[in-house]
Amino acid sequence: MKALSVALLLALLASVHRIPLTDYCFFSRSRLCVLWELQRRFLLFTGESDLLSVPPDPQVQGRETERSFENQKEKNVSKQEALNESQLLTMQDTFSSQGEDLARRKKNEERGHQLYKMSNKILKHSKSKKDKEEAYQLLTKAADMGHLKAMEKLAAALLFGYHGPQNITAAVTLYETLAEKGSHRGQTALGFMFSYGIGMEYNQAKALVYYTFGSLGGNLISQMILGYRYWVGINVPRNCEAALTNYRKVAFFIADKLEKNEEMPVEKVRLMEKSENLSSNNDFLDWDVHQFYKFLAERGDTQIQKAFYYFLKAAKAGNTHGMAFLGKMFLEGSVAVTQSNASAFKYFTMAAEKGNAVGLWGLGLLYYQGKGVPVLYRSVCELGSWSEKFLTAYFAYQDGNIDSSLIQYALLAEMGYEVAQSNSAYILESEQVKILSNDQMYPLALLLWNRAAAQGNAFARVKTGDYHFYGYGTKRDYVTAAIHYSLAVDHHIAQAMFNLAYMYEHGLGIPKDIHLANRWYDLAAQTSPDASIPVFLAHMKLEVKILFSEIQLFKQTTIPAGKKSHATSWKTVCIIAYLTSYKHTFIWRHPSVQKTPFQRFIGL
Repeated sequence: MKALSVALLLALLASVHRIPLTDYCFFSRSRLCVLWELQRRFLLFTGESDLLSVPPDPQVQGRETERSFENQKEKNVSKQEALNESQLLTMQDTFSSQGEDLARRKKNEERGHQLYKMSNKILKHSKSKKDKEEAYQLLTKAADMGHLKAMEKLAAALLFGYHGPQNITAAVTLYETLAEKGSHRGQTALGFMFSYGIGMEYNQAKALVYYTFGSLGGNLISQMILGYRYWVGINVPRNCEAALTNYRKVAFFIADKLEKNEEMPVEKVRLMEKSENLSSNNDFLDWDVHQFYKFLAERGDTQIQKAFYYFLKAAKAGNTHGMAFLGKMFLEGSVAVTQSNASAFKYFTMAAEKGNAVGLWGLGLLYYQGKGVPVLYRSVCELGSWSEKFLTAYFAYQDGNIDSSLIQYALLAEMGYEVAQSNSAYILESEQVKILSNDQMYPLALLLWNRAAAQGNAFARVKTGDYHFYGYGTKRDYVTAAIHYSLAVDHHIAQAMFNLAYMYEHGLGIPKDIHLANRWYDLAAQTSPDASIPVFLAHMKLEVKILFSEIQLFKQTTIPAGKKSHATSWKTVCIIAYLTSYKHTFIWRHPSVQKTPFQRFIGL
């Protein structure tokens, strides 16, 4: 009775909620059949027979469920296969596209390399302007194809103005691309431009970063620049060990080249000391003559003996090239001379003391081989092939390509060449530079004069004093100016003596002392005959001053008030004589856009 009640209740619920009794799965199969029958009768009684359904067979339902699962599985497998096939086709297309790109890139690289070789061949063997223009057109095409070396060479041509117009903006763009590709030449060039503010902002921190990356990439110029910076302490703490490490890397490479006679040093011309006419430059003519002797010496023993004779004669006459090549002959030995490191060291030293490049090369080689004194790597480093820029920079200056000349000298100056530092400052001072703004000129010139002075250039020391005296590129500072003039005096520079005397005379930066001023004027005249007339005029001025003071004292002590004296007329005569004498004087100084203390003294 209880089971029947439950069944009726379930049947009623099933009919009300339209739920088949088979969903109540907690009943057994026999009970479900009974309940289904009760549900059927109840629905017939209520008139809802359309809700009747055939009682499901659990075994049949299980098979249908399995079949449905298998069908779904087959559908899933088909979808996966279709997806895999689609992905495979996509990958094949990708690989095919990548292969085509790779082949295209390889073809461009080969074509770019061919154009690069053709360009180099033309530049090496042709001297006509038309051929060089054609070579750079080929180089541009190779660079457009992504050839790294072509891009580097084209960027250098645009930066330095080789065989065409200078284009700093295009050079910067190319070097930035090269730096991103990991080119150590591009990184070094960007460091150089940041260091001077050429084509971009002046930023020494960024310059140091790019130099460091260039050095790590094996760039010899970056390594030499870092060697110089650590040696002097430019934007880095002074560190001799770090300087030596960088210089050593370069020196090993250069010494090997020099030992094989693959590179020869060049003469370094000082712009402020040389005539503008290159044909009158005896240094270049002497170099050509000795290169001819070198050629003769390589032809046979007889010619070597003749070369030795002329070199010895030249050396006795004080010719530095003769000294240098004698040192080289003693170093190598021949039938004309017996090999002798001591003799080689002697002649190399004689030549080097006069600034001869071959003499420095020989000493560097001896130091490197441990045959003379401890290794001095820096002397060897400065004999690298980049020193050829001294010639191209000088020729550019003679041709009126001032910006090109400045860029080349500035790079050499960054590497520590004192001559290049002086020449760069000299060009900046000429106010002919167009690639830098006016407010950059004098601060950079002062920086370069100061670096040259620190390396022993006495003329640069005087120039540094002048900049502080007048406040060019820095604040006016008489005390610092007097210090620089005093340092230059130690090198027996008459101009520094004259300037120092002027400062003693007027009490500028140092206590006023007429007697010391007189003494320094006298020393200037004794040191240089050219200083005689300026010193004479300066003495005359001092005598007039002394005379005026004595007359004034005489008036105050001996002439009664209200009475006239001949002192007034005498004073007038002295002033007229003084002004007349200075009117006809001349400027005692190297040509310069700056006014010297002497020029200021005479009122120019």
